[in-house]
Amino acid sequence: MAITAAGLEDYDPAARPVPALTPAELTARVGQEIGVTDWIDITQSQVDAFGVATHDMNYIHVNPERTRADTPLPGTIAHGFLTLSLVSQMGYQVMPMVKGAVGGLNYGIDKARFTAPVPVGSRLRGRLTLADVQPRGTSGLVIAYDVVVELEGQEVADGGRPVLTARWLTHVTLGGV
Repeated sequence: MAITAAGLEDYDPAARPVPALTPAELTARVGQEIGVTDWIDITQSQVDAFGVATHDMNYIHVNPERTRADTPLPGTIAHGFLTLSLVSQMGYQVMPMVKGAVGGLNYGIDKARFTAPVPVGSRLRGRLTLADVQPRGTSGLVIAYDVVVELEGQEVADGGRPVLTARWLTHVTLGGV
């Protein structure tokens, strides 16, 4: 880890404590849940910062008093896109590395659905299932993950409703396996 000029601590995604699999080993795991992440706290300061960064200052996100007075919500809720943006951090916790990869990028999100509000003060975690692995060109892979984000106390395995479902696509460039 290093400190950037802006004072932020960066990290190397290749140093994550996750398994490294060959493309064939990864393909053999299609259909399997690859991991459940740690819980992530959703704070008002985090929601406020996201609102500033995205220019989305809708009162249901940034004004708890008005939200309680003017809506049936008990307080502010996280932006749906804040919840979606946390999928990347969730992936870092559980997505396997690909042996021979020289780089990886987000490739897209398919069929994202915000299925329930995320109250400020709650905690979220992700469940990732490897959905597909497809070759891309002569030296790449597009890897699809089905992501379910759940609220603490409303876990999907216990019959709870997810707050987000999505298919997340990543692109990996291979440099030699």
